[in-house]
Amino acid sequence: KVSAIVLSPCDSKSIIPVIQEANAAGIPVFTVDIPCNEPGVKIVTQIATDNYGGGKEAGRAMIEALGEAGGKVAILHFKQAESCLLRVKGFREVIDAHNKTAAAKIEMVTELESGAAKDMGYKAAEDALQAHPDLRGIFAINDPAALGARAALEKARKAEQVIIVGFDGQPEGKQAIKEGKIYADPIQFPDKMGIQIVESLVRYSKGETLPPQTLIPTRLYRKADAVADPELK
Repeated sequence: KVSAIVLSPCDSKSIIPVIQEANAAGIPVFTVDIPCNEPGVKIVTQIATDNYGGGKEAGRAMIEALGEAGGKVAILHFKQAESCLLRVKGFREVIDAHNKTAAAKIEMVTELESGAAKDMGYKAAEDALQAHPDLRGIFAINDPAALGARAALEKARKAEQVIIVGFDGQPEGKQAIKEGKIYADPIQFPDKMGIQIVESLVRYSKGETLPPQTLIPTRLYRKADAVADPELK
């Protein structure tokens, strides 16, 4: 008998029956951070990062980092989350567009499951290096996967050869950018998402009609940003 439910679904597909149950009970459902764009569910509004736009930023960062040489790139994915599907879609589109005119192509040679976690990110990066010893870049869908990949590169003594672009802007990820371990992150603003979702609940309770989705843009965060960041060591 709650007045509303706010969800941040880890798996956008498996949450469908739960949302349908709330719909049947007449309880309004909102999502924050990770959307659920599956059919058969009714959601009042979704507040999320512009993950597709962030993926495009990650693609531009990879192009910038690899320079004119181009090279082979691995993607460390987490396909259960709608947000990560959007990130990879944006990343791929920017790289594909770049390759149409670039002298040296960026070749996306493998896409591996990272579990969005350090341990699986480590294993995925290890597998990518084994299959492609001449790998030049890794796009990891979040900071834990990126940090796991970095550990695998250090163990293989290929940290100088392979550039990592992450996603999120968690404190540990930002610190790694400052230390040159990750090249850049499109960073998210969870505080803005939190504020927006509360504002949406209040507006809905007053009878206002809300847009189906509000997207909060990411910002590309490089080493210069990390060096100037007062929150880092």
